[in-house]
Amino acid sequence: MKITRELLLQVLEQNPIAECFRHCQLFQRHGRVYTCCCPFHSEKTPSCVIDSESCFFYCHGCGVGGDVITFTQITEKLSYEEAFAVLAEKIKNPQNPEYSDFHSVFSQKFIRNRCYAINRETANFYYWNLLHGNDRRGLNYFAQRRLSAGIVRKYGLGFAPDDWHQLRDFLRNKGFSDEELILSGVCRRSEKQPENLYDNFRNRVTFPILNTAGNIIGFGGRVLDDSKPKYLNTSETPVFDKSSNLFSLHFAQHVSSEMLILAEGYMDVIAMHQAGFENVVATLGTAITSQQARLIARYTRQVIIAYDSDNAGQNATEKALRHFEAIGLQARILRIENAKDPDEFLKKYGREKFRELLERAQDTVSFRISRCRNDLDLQTEQGKTIFLRRCVPILSHISNDSRRKNHIFRIAEDLEIDPGILDKQVIRTIQKETRISRKTKFQEIEKNFYVQNQNYKNNINKTGNYAESCRQYPQESKSEELLLACCMRFPEQAEMIFQALPPEFFVTDFHRKIYQAVRQCIWENAESNLKFMPSFLGADFEIQEISAVAGILAHCREMIFTPEVIQDCIANLENADTRSVNFLTMSDNDLQQIIMNKQKHIHWIN
Repeated sequence: MKITRELLLQVLEQNPIAECFRHCQLFQRHGRVYTCCCPFHSEKTPSCVIDSESCFFYCHGCGVGGDVITFTQITEKLSYEEAFAVLAEKIKNPQNPEYSDFHSVFSQKFIRNRCYAINRETANFYYWNLLHGNDRRGLNYFAQRRLSAGIVRKYGLGFAPDDWHQLRDFLRNKGFSDEELILSGVCRRSEKQPENLYDNFRNRVTFPILNTAGNIIGFGGRVLDDSKPKYLNTSETPVFDKSSNLFSLHFAQHVSSEMLILAEGYMDVIAMHQAGFENVVATLGTAITSQQARLIARYTRQVIIAYDSDNAGQNATEKALRHFEAIGLQARILRIENAKDPDEFLKKYGREKFRELLERAQDTVSFRISRCRNDLDLQTEQGKTIFLRRCVPILSHISNDSRRKNHIFRIAEDLEIDPGILDKQVIRTIQKETRISRKTKFQEIEKNFYVQNQNYKNNINKTGNYAESCRQYPQESKSEELLLACCMRFPEQAEMIFQALPPEFFVTDFHRKIYQAVRQCIWENAESNLKFMPSFLGADFEIQEISAVAGILAHCREMIFTPEVIQDCIANLENADTRSVNFLTMSDNDLQQIIMNKQKHIHWIN
């Protein structure tokens, strides 16, 4: 299928680039430009710029950039054509044949839908077995956990029978191939007998995992005995990645609440949901990842961590706090008393007591200070000394003076010591850290400046000797960037540049590739007067290359292109001693044209 310019413009118009970033932290508008914290790496200060008029984004921190198609490629792990198909489906027009039958044209989209269909049939199979199968242990287990029939139905809970082939045979009868069953993760191939497929989940209660669109992307399974592993999750598939999804987010995203509760397991989530706390999610069998932390930040500005009260749960809480602090998300910690986890607490004390527990959730400093007491006898001088030594680094990182002094006073009062002693130690630590920070500040600023201006170049891995050319010819490569930015931002001036400077005079192969593509694009749209957008470069450019194009536009966004600036850039390239062109292999006509242009040195600027 040919992606026409008209089709591309409709897709860009109906899928505004700014909407992709609206849930990001510190999303703000500045005229036609938006800024926010980048969703592709952890940061507290916004470095991502979204240009709504030119339909592109660029992060000055990590160097990722592009358009809404690039964004979809990265987040959904799709090719250019597949990402375009996903976006085009949202504006599908039955009267336009160019929109029809995307599933059959783009194979990856078709595969994803087959996985969704298999997961849907599998969930129905497990649910039917739970309610109507001969083995009642799954139903008894959920009854013992005090789950209502309504909550079992809402979450689609099920039971995988203690059989090696029952699900396999069921799905085969539904018309799915063995390769599709393996790809979706519901079946595995025997190592000893490769021709033999067997069910992945057996003798387990099952928990369907949904994405925010409501599609079943995978399953979690829990054993009913002491066999290992206790929990089993679907392995990575075309639709499932456990490091970037959250259990029950499909329900929590629709809850009007100022915060989300992060639990440790499926049953904790379901128990809280049944008790009326529907703004709850859980990770998928692993410690929280940076991707999951950023996903949570799309839906809330505050998270309450409700992990188990045992030592493992508290260690996991500390890891989660680091992820949330890295992206500037406010976090509090649920201090569960006289119970192992939220599920047990709710069964013992009920929903109102649990609501009070949420209201008394600890701030991060109080949580960390309380952990400093672990394994210590504070009635002894040695215990007090170790406890204070542990507390000092935590207190020194509190930027608010009054808040820090309040914590110091409470600790001193609890230990019956002079608060001034602890305060002096904290001040000395702050002063020491400040000296170290000042010593390295200039180096960090210099490094960050270099990274912001060079990151997009270093990300290019398919552009020949581009990075080496930029280092060897910094003046020429900078002139190339400015000319490219001028052509892309002001197409009405580009024709004069095209006349004055042939592509052969570009030092870097990659800049020459952009120049040729931009020139062709502008010529094709000369009559329509369309403003140039990175999207016009299309599938001929890789994601990293589109990021570099967006970087050029972003770095030169405030540049004023006077005639003198443009003329100087052209002169720099015309007078360069070394070319990336191999003159020995060029035809006589091409070589003669270059010499003529060189001698002509067109002065087109008045």
